[in-house]
Amino acid sequence: MPDFTAAQSDFTTAPPDSVAAKIRIVPLAYRPDSAHWFAVVRHLPNAVWLDSGYPGSSYGRFDIISAAPQCLLETHGTNTSIRYRDGRAQDSVEDPFYLLKQLLPITPESLDRNLPFCGGALGYFGYDLGRRLETIPNIAVDDVSLPDMSVGIYPWAIVQDHICQQSWLITNEDLSQSIGGPYNFLEIEQLCAGQVKSPVFHDLKQPIKSREKLFEINRFERNLNVSEYHEALAKIQDYIIAGDCYQVNFAQRFSAGFSGDPFIAYLLLRNALPSPFCGFMQLEAGAVLSLSPERFIQVRGKEVETKPIKGTIKRGADAVEDLANAQWLQNSLKNRAENVMIVDLLRNDLSKHCTKVRVPTLFELQTFANVHHLVSTVTGELVHGASAIDVLRDAFPGGSITGAPKIRAMEIIEELEPTRRSLYCGSLGYISADGQMDTNIAIRTLVCDGDKIHCWGGGGIIADSETEQEYRESIAKVQVLMDSLEQAFLVR
Repeated sequence: MPDFTAAQSDFTTAPPDSVAAKIRIVPLAYRPDSAHWFAVVRHLPNAVWLDSGYPGSSYGRFDIISAAPQCLLETHGTNTSIRYRDGRAQDSVEDPFYLLKQLLPITPESLDRNLPFCGGALGYFGYDLGRRLETIPNIAVDDVSLPDMSVGIYPWAIVQDHICQQSWLITNEDLSQSIGGPYNFLEIEQLCAGQVKSPVFHDLKQPIKSREKLFEINRFERNLNVSEYHEALAKIQDYIIAGDCYQVNFAQRFSAGFSGDPFIAYLLLRNALPSPFCGFMQLEAGAVLSLSPERFIQVRGKEVETKPIKGTIKRGADAVEDLANAQWLQNSLKNRAENVMIVDLLRNDLSKHCTKVRVPTLFELQTFANVHHLVSTVTGELVHGASAIDVLRDAFPGGSITGAPKIRAMEIIEELEPTRRSLYCGSLGYISADGQMDTNIAIRTLVCDGDKIHCWGGGGIIADSETEQEYRESIAKVQVLMDSLEQAFLVR
């Protein structure tokens, strides 16, 4: 099954020395919990952990960890700041995807089938970055200060393979030189070898109760009450009846005050809701905690894949109820229709840069800690001259979390959701210097902004949607996240 890199059958054990001459692969001690390796480097700026959810997620295999990017791109509105590790800086109003494509040299000849990532771009593309691609009205309140895009170019990474139980430090001197000069790989190697001790922020072996004072939270509050939610869905139904759209993904936001280290919260949440497309990002003014079950786009060689989720029901209280819920979801005509609409949208999006676009699976049941999902798979083959960044840009934001037709659905979302989405329903992932890419849909995702933490829950609304059922579903998707944090860290 997929994780943040590729299907298990695509990989064998990586040799200690391979690929291009200036890509160095150093074996490291394997750690069943990648939190160990992240703790070693997370004191460095802009630390990122793309987390397969192993061992809690049965779908996961590879983890990617890095920090201290050689170049960092951050977009706010129409401006992108580009800051280099050597102190250089510039601003640009160019398309952020175009800027990233300029700054990240792709060398497909270095492709090593054993490795998902050999240095490259790591970070997130927020939902509101879509405003750079389409003209969307400015109605919703913009009250989250995090960048619309935060992507670094990292010439090194720690990669853990949980199936083969092996780990490597990968350094890419070619990438470093192309960005503007040498990188201090020796410091990273010494950190990984334990020759330089990283600052210890907590003992990972201690139970969460002994660390609870390192993170505290107030109760989550909603940005919509029940009547406001019902009123918004009635308007969506009116738009559908009028022929404006077929489906709109509508969400509500939950927010709380917090203090302390968000990574403590992430460690708890990845145990409560292990998912194959998890991730933690430490930002200068906040953090990202993603527990996503959904792949957006993967590119491996010329093979392209997207796996939209459409159709959700909560897990049952016991085995009998759980099975009944799963069977109801698989037989639900409403959820199957919703799924097909988004599959058609994504087939169109992939066809912009792909041939041989196919749908090998429809309505596959996938089960997670809190819900069952219907998942479909759409594949294609990159046309000559197209890149992973091209595919990502022209399918962004993902159709499974906007609606159909996409632009009209985004306009309705802007009208009816009282606050902007920030990272929610954007994408978190990597683009490797050899052309490989894997990204998630940033659902089940929390963002820390100043002293506030936000998460969102939503779902696709179609003509047959029942308002009360949609309301319950939007809460069920993130209830485990909020409950877990409040039970462990609530300020008494």
